Amino acid sequence: MTSDDLSSLLFRVSLKDRTAFSLLYARTAPKLFAICLRILKDRADAEEALQDVFVKIWQRAESFAGSGRGSEGWLAAVARYHCIDRIRTRRPAAVDLDSAVDVADEADDPERTAVLRSEGKRIDTCLQALDPDRARAVRHAYVEGLSYQELADRFAVPLNTMRTWLRRSLLRLRECMDADARPEQG
Repeated sequence: MTSDDLSSLLFRVSLKDRTAFSLLYARTAPKLFAICLRILKDRADAEEALQDVFVKIWQRAESFAGSGRGSEGWLAAVARYHCIDRIRTRRPAAVDLDSAVDVADEADDPERTAVLRSEGKRIDTCLQALDPDRARAVRHAYVEGLSYQELADRFAVPLNTMRTWLRRSLLRLRECMDADARPEQG
């Protein structure tokens, strides 16, 4: 679905067109759910948040035209801000919310998407070179955001051992990524 198609659906939703809302839900719910899940890190919470997000979209679709964003960016922003508000209501104010949200606003940029996909493949390749436990620990730490203590408990190792695992694994990943980025000599 193109950005123009989404914009058209959002315009129709602003006029309270239920058919357009159903189509919008069907076409955007998976992506918005992924945003909610990434931020909230709990499937049930993300499912509930997604429903709230679509209520907001229904209620605020008329504000889309004045937002100055593309339709996908506007929808993603509604989901992100709603999830951030949920986190704020359940956690102390000292939590760094910026670190919880790393979804780019420029989701419509195909070049950026291609570069990120290529980098992701390189990282996956380099992770496969690590010991499987170390690779899982790195994923849990840097994708899921688990703390050193949570990782140490999960892998049944002392806290300092987990810190060493992660430090050494990151060094190996950096070496692999650097080697992978160098042009072939020959």
